[in-house]
Amino acid sequence: MLYQELFEQIKRKKSFLCVGLDSDIKKIPVHLLDAEDPVYEFNKAIIDATADITIAYKPNIAFYESRGVEGWESLGKTIEYIKTNYPEVLTIADAKRGDIGNTSEMYARAFLERLDFDSITVAPYMGEDSVTPFLKYEGKWVILLALTSNKGAYDFQFFEENGEKLYEKVLRKSQDWGNAKNMMYVVGATKAEMLSGIREIVPDHFLLVPGVGAQGGSLQEVAKYGMNGHCGLIVNSSRGIIFADNTENFAVRARVEAIKLQQEMKELLSEKGII
Repeated sequence: MLYQELFEQIKRKKSFLCVGLDSDIKKIPVHLLDAEDPVYEFNKAIIDATADITIAYKPNIAFYESRGVEGWESLGKTIEYIKTNYPEVLTIADAKRGDIGNTSEMYARAFLERLDFDSITVAPYMGEDSVTPFLKYEGKWVILLALTSNKGAYDFQFFEENGEKLYEKVLRKSQDWGNAKNMMYVVGATKAEMLSGIREIVPDHFLLVPGVGAQGGSLQEVAKYGMNGHCGLIVNSSRGIIFADNTENFAVRARVEAIKLQQEMKELLSEKGII
């Protein structure tokens, strides 16, 4: 998916919402457990209920890997379903891969070629040769971890040398590897006040922002400090949407929660003059 195509989708749907498909089989409604593939049926219902107001879906790969072969089958069918029925929607493999060059090449082949995701989250700790194999795929995106929401972020990401924090070093150095048309960054919503400084380093890149909703991040704050002239934000909500209800009405309730965020996003896009 090209940069302009993503921007056009944001304007058309008046939304920059990403729904995280963190589909834990232990949390999905019990009535689905008799299905041949409960997780796939759950995902499909969530997707059908939200695709018109959502610009991206982000399966967290751990929830699928943990189920072995069955989980990989659920994941493959989910991505194929999105590609077939909602091809305009960005698919994000939240895999956080990143290893020596030849290993990264295999990870890139698995997610960007075989599973045909549009993008993948990558950990940049091992440097350039661990990231560039993912950048070889035309029309695909690498989403580098920059500044995360978790407590442990303070263990390394804020290490400072010569007035530069480690996450700032990641943002600056990675400009040598990719650009705003093939690289995005993960920035946690609970670090929204730091988005101004991040925008000074990467003014044009899209930022994938998890942590709105259940994790306590503020959509208003994220937009205030992080939105640019092309929106430049993909804001993810997972549990607050997909597990809003555990009855047979789960998809209806998921849509209600997604619309609440989309309506807020619509106002923010309008205030910025994007729509």
